[in-house]
Amino acid sequence: MAILLNNVRISDQSAEHRSDRKGVFAMSSRKTNALQQEVAADVRLDAVDRTLLGLLADDSTQSYATLGRALHLSPPAVHERVKRLKRARVIVRTAAQLDGARLGRPLLCFVQVITSTIQRTRQVARLSSLQDIEEIHTVTGDSGLLLKVRTRDTQALEALLAKIHDIEGVEGTRTQIAMSTLLERGPSPERPG
Repeated sequence: MAILLNNVRISDQSAEHRSDRKGVFAMSSRKTNALQQEVAADVRLDAVDRTLLGLLADDSTQSYATLGRALHLSPPAVHERVKRLKRARVIVRTAAQLDGARLGRPLLCFVQVITSTIQRTRQVARLSSLQDIEEIHTVTGDSGLLLKVRTRDTQALEALLAKIHDIEGVEGTRTQIAMSTLLERGPSPERPG
């Protein structure tokens, strides 16, 4: 269990489209940064909270008694800290980390989707119902979206890319296939330095 805390390239985009996208992303970025700063200011984490988060990130199935022994706290005190961290949305959810290869989806890819407008980017983002798509992120740069995709093989990947290309406003995709995963984890509970 893990705690989740908080290549076809078409580059014929017009200068007008690029500058429009930069303006939209700049406004969105300012709002996002302000929100992140506001949330960060509200949450006060001490060394015990950060140690607790590290223990939970390693194995969230540990009992409050086990965590309490490691932290030199009583189980009810650990429980109260966990509840406070959940209320503050530092702990967003508890989830099982699944092995894609053992589930029949060994091919891990990252797909950049190049769209004509921000509205089209949002339309593509609605592809979240497709099971092969694990994550969808809006990004800066030449593309509007970055998708984390896991499929059974290259034929399934090709079929998924065809669905994406069928969406009006998609100008192209750029796909990278992961050869191996050297590190995959959530954010560190350590204080940023």
